[in-house]
Amino acid sequence: MEIIDFLLHFLKDPLTVINQLIDQYNTLIYVILFLVVFVETGFVIMPLLPGDSMLFAIGVIAATTGKLSIAIIIPLLIIAALLGDNLNYFVGHKFGEFIKEKKKILFLKKEYITKTEEFFEKNGGKAVILARFVPIVRTIAPFVAGAGSMKYKTYIVNCIAGAFIWVISITFLGYFLGQIDLVKNNFEKVVLGIVIVSIAPIFIKMFQAKLKKG
Repeated sequence: MEIIDFLLHFLKDPLTVINQLIDQYNTLIYVILFLVVFVETGFVIMPLLPGDSMLFAIGVIAATTGKLSIAIIIPLLIIAALLGDNLNYFVGHKFGEFIKEKKKILFLKKEYITKTEEFFEKNGGKAVILARFVPIVRTIAPFVAGAGSMKYKTYIVNCIAGAFIWVISITFLGYFLGQIDLVKNNFEKVVLGIVIVSIAPIFIKMFQAKLKKG
């Protein structure tokens, strides 16, 4: 329950949580943030860790407090995303069929995998890049790529491009917008907006699917 409470708090207010972790662990925060990104992208059973909102918060902290170095955090998290994705891809390649047989493993539901597979069928290789910006799908996409028919050469090219685009764009968005008082004073609302925009494609797809069935 403590872990779940922490995750919910992290998802709701990553700015406060990261600042608390910095105060408690100092430079070890870089290791912690590395592990968060690595686990979110590398462990298919952990799709609910913060992603976009955390990167945005990191940018805000780097811009407003100087507690984090943008020159260190960006390459570090790109590496974390790449390592996590590749681990996830090869787990999918090795154990894909076994995991897909299960209805649910921890936070991972079978329907998440099904939706991601449909996403891949529609978008092909570029789905690896697009998936970076969609919570849950971001975690499951490498696994589905490995479990499916996507060749590693195709996957890794899009994986590298996606990691660079995702980490750099969201972090710098927070870095530049974080210096605006309106954003700083309404950070929770901004994070909520980021989450809504991120998950909107999932609900749109679900709504479209229901319309087709209806």
